[in-house]
Amino acid sequence: MTRQASLKITEIFYSLQGEARTVGLPTVFVRLTGCPLRCGYCDSEYAFYGGERLSLDEILAQVASYGARHVCVTGGEPLAQPDCLPLLNALCDAGYAVSLETSGALSLEGIDERVSKVMDLKTPGSGEVARNRWENIPLLQAQDQVKFVICSREDYQWARLKLDEHQLLERVGEVLFSPCHGEVEPATLADWILADRLPVRFQMQLHKLLWGDKPGH
Repeated sequence: MTRQASLKITEIFYSLQGEARTVGLPTVFVRLTGCPLRCGYCDSEYAFYGGERLSLDEILAQVASYGARHVCVTGGEPLAQPDCLPLLNALCDAGYAVSLETSGALSLEGIDERVSKVMDLKTPGSGEVARNRWENIPLLQAQDQVKFVICSREDYQWARLKLDEHQLLERVGEVLFSPCHGEVEPATLADWILADRLPVRFQMQLHKLLWGDKPGH
């Protein structure tokens, strides 16, 4: 008997995309449960445990009920569940514009090429810089994005070095720099980017500005 793919889901909800290239667009979020990392600035710790196990058909039915074009698979760390890959395939096959938010600590191998990957590179200030899986960088494509959460001037300088070391601006569609809430003032990071004429996208988390850290937004 063929095993039916299923995943532990913390929540499926409809909101505005708060980050990355599709910021501001109505999106269905599928938040998977579990994460092997413990970043100091994590805003989704409620997704580490618990959740409800749903089949692919049940997930797809809930996603379809919102009538949106964009779907974001997030976590936790979605790739910590092996059946994340079949979920991504199924969403793409259903005609959605699919993005995946991942920490960069797990392999990107086997991800459907139609998926837009938004991959973190963990800065020293995250507390998880040792978990970066540098072997993922050659697997990135033009539609993908790399995100740095900047916690200090040292993080900013580190991120600048990684831009050059791995030729990220030539490899992916966009590189995103975000200020860590409570650690770096947004205007300060913006000034650093402008002073150095870095061709990166400065971003703040739109959903936090609108709704704070409430789950389901």
